[in-house]
Amino acid sequence: MNESISMEDNLLVAQLDGKSPANSTVAFQLTGHRARTLSREEAEKLAKEQVLVSDFKQLKLEIDAQKNWDLFYKRNSTRFFKDRHWTTREFEELKACREFEHQKLTILEAGCGVGNCLFPLLEEDSDTFAYACDFSPRAVEYVKQNPLYDTQRCKVFQCDLTNDNLLENMPPNSVDVVMLIFVLSAIHPEKMRLVLSNIYNVLKPGKCVLFRDYGLYDHAMLRFKSANKLGENFYVRQDGTRSYFFTDEFLAQLFLSVGYEEVINEYVLRETVNKKEGLCVPRVFLQSKFRKPERET
Repeated sequence: MNESISMEDNLLVAQLDGKSPANSTVAFQLTGHRARTLSREEAEKLAKEQVLVSDFKQLKLEIDAQKNWDLFYKRNSTRFFKDRHWTTREFEELKACREFEHQKLTILEAGCGVGNCLFPLLEEDSDTFAYACDFSPRAVEYVKQNPLYDTQRCKVFQCDLTNDNLLENMPPNSVDVVMLIFVLSAIHPEKMRLVLSNIYNVLKPGKCVLFRDYGLYDHAMLRFKSANKLGENFYVRQDGTRSYFFTDEFLAQLFLSVGYEEVINEYVLRETVNKKEGLCVPRVFLQSKFRKPERET
């Protein structure tokens, strides 16, 4: 992230996990198909940001993508993100996809980080086996060092989802649900389709990918300076990690082009007010569900 983790940065991180830090309240939350409307000042700021990072630097960022995420985890260890206990609450599919009580579920968390989503899920549901992978070897090692790590309950491995075949670590058509949570935004838009195709091969027919990520005009997007812009809705942080901000239309086109069916695809608009600091933070996420067809055409 930025050079130091400010109070506002902590606020943003807390909001990723559906929690509000001290002295703040979630003023409202809306879901639907309409993107956030910019203020005039915000629109003018974005209109001025037309200069892109050089092609040379963009190529270097792509080459160094794994190294930059590894350095991120080296700096922050397992402390940066909060455990995501909101996952089953907001994605009822994790429970609803069972055909009968205590049915054994197999899930894949694509981009597991240091296990902030994985371990709360395994603790909550003893009838789940999880595959989990991450781009960063260091993050995978942190997962394996966690006292809750149990090879009888999960298999964790390093994987570049744009290049490494998931079938090398798990059987085809074997997964009941895939979680893709704040992962696709870190990948170059030209390679996102490769990720979705890779996941498609291990997902059972009729089963779903659960998606949550940054939406267009999220507060994090508006904080970037023009020197950080890589392309349309695509930015680089000062530590070299990147972030894309999705529209519902672009996301749907990605999934549909691979062969998925759209189940739900909507914006989550949330505003958090911190009275002590005088901050009003508009968060925008996309929360979606796409299904692999029962029968491929």
